[in-house]
Amino acid sequence: MSDVVLELPSGLRGELKEPLGRIYTDTTALLSDAGDPIIAVGDMVTYHLIEAGRTPDVALVDERTKRSAVDRDVSAAIGGFDRKRSVVNPAATLTAALLDALRDGIDSTETTLLDVDGEEDLAALPAVLAAPAGASVVYGQPDEGMVLVDCDDAARERARDLLERMDGDAERAFEMLSE
Repeated sequence: MSDVVLELPSGLRGELKEPLGRIYTDTTALLSDAGDPIIAVGDMVTYHLIEAGRTPDVALVDERTKRSAVDRDVSAAIGGFDRKRSVVNPAATLTAALLDALRDGIDSTETTLLDVDGEEDLAALPAVLAAPAGASVVYGQPDEGMVLVDCDDAARERARDLLERMDGDAERAFEMLSE
C-alpha cells in the first residue's frame, strides 16, 4: 500500500488545466529560455528534451501519454540517465515515495530518471517547490505543447496554494520537499 501524502480533490481538477508557465511547441525555443537545472514531468516532454540534445537533470515518466501507452520509439529513446529509480504513485496522488525520490533527484549531481508506477502528472507542483532558484520545470499541456515553469516566487506561491488545497497533509509534503 502506498503512503499517500496528498490526493487531488475533484473540485481542484479544473484549476490544474491552467498552465503554470508559458506554453511552447518548439523544443529549441523552450531550451533557450529554460533555466538550470531542468526537471521534466512526463514521457513526451522527456522524449522531446532528449531528442533536442538535453537530458533533463530529473525526469519523471510513467510510460503513458494521455492515458495510453507511449510508442515504443518514445520509451526506447528515454535513456542516458546516470541513475534510475522506481516509485509507486497512484493516479491523482502524491506519495511519500515520489516526494522523497523527487527531492533526492534534485539534490543529486547525477541525472535521475524516476520511473513511476501509476501516474506522475501532479509531480510538477512539488517539483516547482523543491527546485532551486533559477531552475525550470517542464511538463506537458495535452494537445497544446510543453509548459515551461520558471521556479520563481510567483510559481512557488501558486504551486504551494494548489498543494495546500489538496486532501491530506500539505505540511508533511512541504517538510519532505524542503532542503
